[in-house]
Amino acid sequence: MPSASQLLLKLSQKLFDDALDRNAFVQALVNPQPYPSCILWLKPRPETMPFVVEPPLPWQPEFVDRLAVGTAPGAHLLHEAGHYYCLDFSSVFAASVLMALPNRPRVTIDVCAAPGGKSIFAWRLLEPEQLICNETIGKRVGMLIGNLKRCGVSPAIALSTDPSHLALRLPQTADLAVVDAPCSGQSLLAKGGKAEGCFHPVTVKQNAQRQKRILANAAQLVAPGGYLVYTTCTFSPEENEQVGQWLLRKFPQFEPRPVEHLAAYQSHLTDIPCYRIWPQAQLGAGAFAMLLRNTAAGEALPLPTEQWPGWRWAA
Repeated sequence: MPSASQLLLKLSQKLFDDALDRNAFVQALVNPQPYPSCILWLKPRPETMPFVVEPPLPWQPEFVDRLAVGTAPGAHLLHEAGHYYCLDFSSVFAASVLMALPNRPRVTIDVCAAPGGKSIFAWRLLEPEQLICNETIGKRVGMLIGNLKRCGVSPAIALSTDPSHLALRLPQTADLAVVDAPCSGQSLLAKGGKAEGCFHPVTVKQNAQRQKRILANAAQLVAPGGYLVYTTCTFSPEENEQVGQWLLRKFPQFEPRPVEHLAAYQSHLTDIPCYRIWPQAQLGAGAFAMLLRNTAAGEALPLPTEQWPGWRWAA
C-alpha cells in the first residue's frame, strides 16, 4: 500500500481535527477507489437506458445520472452523437450552486471554461440568452469548442483571452460569471491520477495568487445584482476558503449566498457559506464551491457588438 507523504499528512491535520476523518481522507488519496461515472443529459433519455443508474441524491439535478462503477459512457454512440456530456460527480456538486439562482441569466460568462463541463451545465440548467466561454490556454480551446459543438450548445461564443482583457472589454455585462479556478489539483490523486508537487506550499501559494488575479477580473464582469460562482477541485484551504475571504475583503459589494440544498456540505473550516465534497464520501474526487452576489446598485451594461482577437467561434 502506498504511504502518505509528510505534506499530505500535514494537510490532513489542517483540514480535520478528528483522527478518523484525517485517516479516511489520506486513504482516499493514497489508495484511490473507483467512483461512479456521471452523465449530464442534453437530449431526452432513451426509452431503454443503456447504463445501470445509481439512485439519485435529493439535490441531484434531474438531468444528471450517476452510473454504476465501471461504466464507460464515453465509449457509447450516444456520447458521440451529443446526447450527453461525461463529467465527475464532484463537478456536478460544484456546479449545482447554480440551482440557487433566482432568475434566468441574460448573459453568462465562464472565465476558465475548458473542457466545457461548467459551461454546458449552466446552459442546460439556466438557458442563458448568451453564453460566453473563455479559455486562456490556447491549446485547450479546441477541446472546448469541440465539446460545445458536439453537445449542441447555442447560442455560445468561445474566446481565448486573458481574464484581464475580459474585464476591460465586458465590465458589468454578466448576470453570471463562473470561475472554475486553476488549482493545485489535489483531487486528481483520489482518481488515481498524478499531480506533482500539489501539496507543496510554493505550489499552493502560486495557485492561490493566480486564483485571486482571475477572480479580481471576474468580479468586474458581474453586473449589479448578478452572481459570481467560484469553484475548485483541490483541498488546501489557502486555495479555497481563504481565497473566498480575500475576495470578500477586496470586493465588499459581494456577499456570499447560502445554497440550501448543499447545507449538509457546508465547509467546517469557515462560517462563510461555501461547500465541500470530500473524496472519502465516495461520491466524487472532491470539490469546493461558493456562490456570491453583487449587491451594488445599478444596471447591467450591454454586450459590445464587435469581435476582437481571440474570438474563436460563435453559434
